[in-house]
Amino acid sequence: MEYLDLVQWPAMLVTVIAAWLVASQAKRRREVGFWVFLLSNVLWIMWGWHDRAYALIALQLALAALNIRGAYKNEPDASATARKN
Repeated sequence: MEYLDLVQWPAMLVTVIAAWLVASQAKRRREVGFWVFLLSNVLWIMWGWHDRAYALIALQLALAALNIRGAYKNEPDASATARKN
């Protein structure tokens, strides 16, 4: 058995942890969650490349783009901050 076959298990665990973090009401946990999701995207891409699962790779690239968007959207909006002051 090749070691890259085993990458799917840490990828799955990291994905579950990321989902738990992103669902948090605490801003800091959500921020960390998006970065953990990006790590899971990398792990899934590694496994998908090894297993020639090209649809999975395409999905992970799309999800990575959404995670980057989520991390950006999680930042406080400057106009909303100005309205509060």
